[in-house]
Amino acid sequence: MTMLFDDWQGLIRVLVISVLAYGSLVAVLRFAGKRALAKLNAFDLVVTVALGSTLATVLLKSDIAFVEGLAAFAMLAVLQWIVARLSVAWPGFRKLVRSQPRLLLEDGAYLFQAMADERLTEDEVDAAIRAAGIGRREEVAAVVLETDGSLSVIRGFAEPLTTLTGVRR
Repeated sequence: MTMLFDDWQGLIRVLVISVLAYGSLVAVLRFAGKRALAKLNAFDLVVTVALGSTLATVLLKSDIAFVEGLAAFAMLAVLQWIVARLSVAWPGFRKLVRSQPRLLLEDGAYLFQAMADERLTEDEVDAAIRAAGIGRREEVAAVVLETDGSLSVIRGFAEPLTTLTGVRR
């Protein structure tokens, strides 16, 4: 029976800690700003996953005190803030913690070496084109693998594409 229910004390602890931890996490995220849950790059995604994992650990592990969990939430938010600030201030640090966008398709033609380097298939690039509402690859000026892992699709135009400045081929 312990598999379904241990005791009332454990259940009440989970209920109380859930309310406190959830409220604290919301407060920390509100204080940390919009960037705290953004998925702008791999580092941001790791912080988001770490926050969720920390919340689950605080809720379910009775040997973790609520204040320790709150400290972990705050430290993750502070560390993310520091990394974001350093990334803005120092281009060298930005290159260290953030990947660069990568051009995967140009003027309707796959860039096979770039796709191989990024471990993406033609089917995955085509799926992004379809998701953008485009039925023919030839209508696409570019497909870019963004720093957050998403694929951006740019319709074909005659003018030079200024948004591709800084995108690696």
